[in-house]
Amino acid sequence: MLTEQRLEELLSGFSKVRVALVGDFFLDKYLDCDRTLSEVSLETGLEAFQVVRVRCYPGAAGTVANNLKALKVGTVYAVGFTGDDGEGYELRRGLQRIGVDLSHLEIRPDLMTPTYTKPMMKEPDGRWHELNRLDIKNRRPLPEDLQERIIASIRELLPQVHAVVVSDQVQERNFGVITDKVREALCELAAANPDKVFYADSRERIGEFRNFTIKPNRYEAAKAVRGEWLGSVIFEQAIEFGKELFERNRKPVFVTVGEHGILVFCDDGAFHIPAVPVEGEIDIVGAGDSVTGGIVPALCLGAHPVEAATIGNIVASITIQQIGVTGTATPEQVLERFKQVANAIAPKQLGS
Repeated sequence: MLTEQRLEELLSGFSKVRVALVGDFFLDKYLDCDRTLSEVSLETGLEAFQVVRVRCYPGAAGTVANNLKALKVGTVYAVGFTGDDGEGYELRRGLQRIGVDLSHLEIRPDLMTPTYTKPMMKEPDGRWHELNRLDIKNRRPLPEDLQERIIASIRELLPQVHAVVVSDQVQERNFGVITDKVREALCELAAANPDKVFYADSRERIGEFRNFTIKPNRYEAAKAVRGEWLGSVIFEQAIEFGKELFERNRKPVFVTVGEHGILVFCDDGAFHIPAVPVEGEIDIVGAGDSVTGGIVPALCLGAHPVEAATIGNIVASITIQQIGVTGTATPEQVLERFKQVANAIAPKQLGS
C-alpha cells in the first residue's frame, strides 16, 4: 500500500526519468463560440457560429506528453510525425512550450497533421457545451520510409531512456504511427530489453502487444480477449479479461474501469484500486492519458504496479475536474489529493 513518504520519494524521482513517447501526436484545437454573436449566412440561411477564441493543445500522444511534463518527468522524446502545415506548427509549438524534445518528431509535407477540432458553444445562459467534432486524419497507410525512420529513432533512443511508451490512437490499421511493422519491431525490442519499461495504450489493438505492460479500458480489454464486443462490460467481466491478458503476456496489466477505478494484474495477483471520490462536474476526456502519466514514471523508479496505479488514479481524479480541456496535475496536487483520500483508495487484493 502506498504511503505518503513513499509517494514523496517517487514524485521527487520523476525528474530523473527519461521517456521515449511513440505514437500519434494530434492537435486539439478548440474553437470557443458565443451564441449571442451568431449571424445568419446570407448565402445559405444557416447560423454562422462566431469564434471568440482559439485554443490549441497537444492531443492524443501529446496529452500523454503534457501529463508527463506537468508531473515534472525529466525528459520526454516525441517519436512520430506532424505535417508541414499550420496545425503541425501549432502542435510543435505546444510541445516545445512544455519542454518536449522534438528531435525525433518528423515533419512530413506529404501528410496532414492529425487534428481534433472541437467547437465549444457558449449559450446565452452562460452554459458551455461541445458541438460536433471535426477530425483531420490521414486516410492512407503510413509511408514505408516513415515507418523505417520511426523504428530507427526508437532504436537510437533506447539506450538513453527508462521507458518506451506507445500511444496508438488511430483506429484504422496501419494508418497511424503504430503500424503492424512498427508494433512488431517494438515487441521484439521489448523482449530483448526486459530492464526497460515498455508500456502501451491502444484504442483498437491492445491485445497485439507482446512483452509489454498494457493499459486497456474495460471495453478494450473485452475486445482484446473476446474479439468483437457489444454492450457494457461489468466489473466482474473486466476482472476476468484482465486476468486473461496477464496470463497471455506475463507483464503488468492495468484495466481502467471508470467510476470503479483501476484493476491491476501482476505477478503478485489481482488488485482493485477504487476511484478517487470527487464532487461536482467532471470531464473524462484524456483521463486514460493522465493515468499513464502517473503510472509510467513510477514504474521506471521501481514502484510496485499497485503503487503506480494508485498514483495514476490520483492524477486522473485531478484532471477530470478540469472542464473543457484535457487537464494535467502537478506533483504538489497529487501529494495533496493523496493526503485527502488515502484511506478511501486503499487497494484490495482480489481472490483467485
